[in-house]
Amino acid sequence: VQLQASGGGLVQAGGSLRLSCAASGSTFSINAIGWYRQAPGKQRESVAIISSDGSTNYADSMKGRFTISRENAKNTVYLQMNSLKPEDTAVYYCYAQRLNRVYWGQGTLVTVSS
Repeated sequence: VQLQASGGGLVQAGGSLRLSCAASGSTFSINAIGWYRQAPGKQRESVAIISSDGSTNYADSMKGRFTISRENAKNTVYLQMNSLKPEDTAVYYCYAQRLNRVYWGQGTLVTVSS
């Protein structure tokens, strides 16, 4: 499974961005696709995940601001991020869970200016 993350950039506080994670290769039997983020000097933290049945889960600090969704025809998962805060600045990584393995995409940098 190969994952291509995109959509990061620079945005002002209060703004929005939509990240995309496009999966290719052996995409069948992917159980879930999600996002982690890592800010400079901080530990990696979970952001959101969407399962093959469409169920979703979010980190508490993202609930109500971030929405994860999927477009099966394009094997793509989206992370809509609204009401962005400077503390959301981080490199965002998408990952896929498939047959007891985890696959990672490259990160995409999100910078939120105050």
